[in-house]
Formats: sequence, structure tokens, C-alpha cells
Amino acid sequence: MDLGLNGKWALVCAASKGLGKGCAQALVAEGVNVVITARGEAALRATADELRASNGAVQVRVVVGDITSPDGRAAALAAAPQIDILVNNAGGPPPGDFRDWDREVWIRAVDANMLTPIELMKATVDAMAARGFGRVVNITSGAVKAPIDTLGLSNGARSGLTGFVAGLARQPALASRNVTINNLLPGFFDTDRIRSTMAAAASKSGKSLDAMLDVRRGSIPARRLGTAQEFGAACAFLCSAQASYITGQNWLLDGGAFPGTF
Repeated sequence: MDLGLNGKWALVCAASKGLGKGCAQALVAEGVNVVITARGEAALRATADELRASNGAVQVRVVVGDITSPDGRAAALAAAPQIDILVNNAGGPPPGDFRDWDREVWIRAVDANMLTPIELMKATVDAMAARGFGRVVNITSGAVKAPIDTLGLSNGARSGLTGFVAGLARQPALASRNVTINNLLPGFFDTDRIRSTMAAAASKSGKSLDAMLDVRRGSIPARRLGTAQEFGAACAFLCSAQASYITGQNWLLDGGAFPGTF
């Protein structure tokens, strides 16, 4: 299927590894020029080299910086002639007990996982509407659908973003101009972040990482972790011309782990 994206420009945040990288790979495969940004320069440039090697017909531009900062956002936005596709992504805040979190901890979580995506949407969606095409995909978390007690910072900040998007995506000024805004909610995917989190849990429990991963796989009906490549494919479809009638939705990708009907 031709997704109708050839020649478009995308900004993909936190794209050096994991799910962000998977999204960038899928978009580049569809002929999309990309600006990729992350804080780690070595990993980001290595990813850029991979993307260029996979499709020499596209442009891949690199912006090393912190997307949660005003300067980082400004640099990323300025790197492309226009932003047709925005993939918002940022590392989740750490787990813990809410009794240990002061106001500053909460502000950092909300700034990274709610306010930063909102600022990037504010900077791009009106121009998308003026051109008659725009796609925003926010990478949030399966915890928005089924909160995890130790991830209170993520539950709160990402749920706030979800509520905001529910209203923004339905504004006729955007939806009637072929601008869609959707959220992708990952469950357990085989990424460096998940492995480091599981390794920490394994260390505390006295179990091996492999044993912890086996337990996790056993809790998922698909009996496996997701891959960044299939996550990226879902992102690319939401960005496609064929997905123009899908907006304001929360797509849960979790191998069937969520037990509810809706």
C-alpha cells in the first residue's frame, strides 16, 4: 500500500533509539524526509546514517538537543522547511511512590510529557491546516488506559495530554482541513528502556533478567514483547493519506494485554 507520504517532512522526537527510531524508519521507508532529534549525539548520528542508507532518496537532518527545552524545540522546528508530520515522544518519568515526589518532580514530568507536545502542536498545526495536510502522533503509554501504580508521574502527565488532545483533535478548523491528531499507546516493547527497567526490577528481586522477561511475556496474550518496527508501521499508517478519517483516537498496541472491552 502506498501511504501517500512521499516527499513530506516529519519531525520525530526522541528518535535515536526505541519506538521513536522505529517511527522514523517506517516514515523514511515511505519516502518521508525526516528531522530526528534526541539528546545523545552518538546514537542519534548512528541512527541518521542507518536511515540514509535505507533510502537514499530522502533527506535526514539531525538536531542534537533537549526537545523539552525552548531552545531544543526551536532548533528542531527550524531544521525543516515545513512540518507535515509531527511525532511527539519523550522518555517517561521514573517510577516511584507519590509520597516522595515534590512539586519540582511533578513539574518536570508534566513539562516533558504534556506541555512539550502541546508546545510543538501549537507551533505546527495551524500551518498544517493552511496547507490542507497534517498528522500528529503522540507516543504516550498503555498506562493511560490501564494505570500502573508505580508510574504515577507518567499516569498523570500523559493522561493530561490525552485529555487535551481529545479536544484539540476535534476542532473543525483542524479536522476539516485534513489535520489529524492521534495517540499511540505502547504496552511492553523490546526496547533499551524496557530492558533497563526490567533489569533494575530483576536486581531487586534476585531474579535474572531473562526470568523477568519470561514472566512479562507470559502475561501478554501474544506471548512476546512488541518490536519497534511494528510500532513504527502503526505510526506510519496513522500518518497516511488513508488515515485521514481517524482523529482524536488512542491506539493501544499491547499484544492483547489490556483485558477490557473498550
